Amino acid sequence: MVDEARRSFFKRLFSEVVQNAATGFRAGQEEQKRSEEMDRFFESYESSYALTLCYPDDILLETARREGIPCEGREKIDIVKDLFERKGGL
Repeated sequence: MVDEARRSFFKRLFSEVVQNAATGFRAGQEEQKRSEEMDRFFESYESSYALTLCYPDDILLETARREGIPCEGREKIDIVKDLFERKGGL
């Protein structure tokens, strides 16, 4: 004899687990896509021109230091990428 209460509980639980897994998977895909877009954006100085070459160095370095981002001995593109990520990214 099948206990309908247990069967109903299992069906609801299974449905919820599958739904949560699917939602998590989609969120992971979106995060991966954003990460790939960001990597492509900061691939070179030309692709990130607006942030790396047009932004005045003194303002950039002052902003980065204020945000606690280390600047000494680093490429400008790396500093900009860290600042961009800290402020929310893409």
